[in-house]
Amino acid sequence: MYINATGFYIPSIRIDNAHFLPLNGLTDEWIVRRTGIHTRSHVAEGEDYNSMGLDAIRNAIPSLPYDIKDVDLIVSAAYSACDTVATLAHEAQREFDIDGARAVYLSSACSSFINGLEMVEAYFASGKSSKALLVCSECNSYYANETDKTCGHLWGDAAVAFFLSKDPCGDHEPVISSIYTCGLGNVSKGPEGVKLRPKEGGIMMPFGKDVFLNACNYMIDALDKAGAAVGGIKAGELDHIICHQANLRIVANVAHQLDLPMEKFENNIDELGNTGSAGVALVFSQRRDTFAPGDKIGLTVFGGGYSCGAAIIEMK
Repeated sequence: MYINATGFYIPSIRIDNAHFLPLNGLTDEWIVRRTGIHTRSHVAEGEDYNSMGLDAIRNAIPSLPYDIKDVDLIVSAAYSACDTVATLAHEAQREFDIDGARAVYLSSACSSFINGLEMVEAYFASGKSSKALLVCSECNSYYANETDKTCGHLWGDAAVAFFLSKDPCGDHEPVISSIYTCGLGNVSKGPEGVKLRPKEGGIMMPFGKDVFLNACNYMIDALDKAGAAVGGIKAGELDHIICHQANLRIVANVAHQLDLPMEKFENNIDELGNTGSAGVALVFSQRRDTFAPGDKIGLTVFGGGYSCGAAIIEMK
């Protein structure tokens, strides 16, 4: 599976840690020490989940080696949708007049982007699609409760778009050589760990420690399983690793368990906060031009509910 083009949209507004002191009593020092977050991205007036996703697609189009109307599958993957009926996939189909494409919405918490890759892979394998658009937008601020001391200070807003094809469409296109996902609803707190109930408090994380411990363990497990499918690549053999951007302490814990330097891990959480399922794809898109031909990049995620996933990308 080939990455034909990537694009992203990050709102210009930044909310610093001082914003939360009068809301939930958390200091800048406490937030930085516990999460690594200094600021988080936030939509401006008139921006939302849909507008960010469409802007991410627009950002990718100039690099696309074919007409966007050739896309035959549109997958919107996220959990913070503003409309679960007229989904972002359908909004994109209308905005860019992509006639006849399948348009679907997929959600698996912060694993949604990797699950979206796997859905595209399955469509390609079945012969029902050959060119796909995977768009992932997270407008966490729409649902966040900033007075919540557990997770109200974590969330950032952003969107990312990947154009993917079954066969190469241009020169030096990165290859997604392995995708692994797994539902973990029967593990530990499972569905109780993280919730999003718009009428009952928004995004909630009542079992933060449980989320932390399982995220650290299962992101490593997912990376191992994705690497095993392509010649047994070990984490230490990857040139770059991008973990789910939930908490910098989680990334540090993963690095410690793998006995790897933090320099091998790419992050943006310090500036953008937890951008949900868009996070790993967003980091890849932001840093794509800094990766060298031959580099192998591992993306690994953990989602509330619970779930995990990983993908191996090889630069060409």
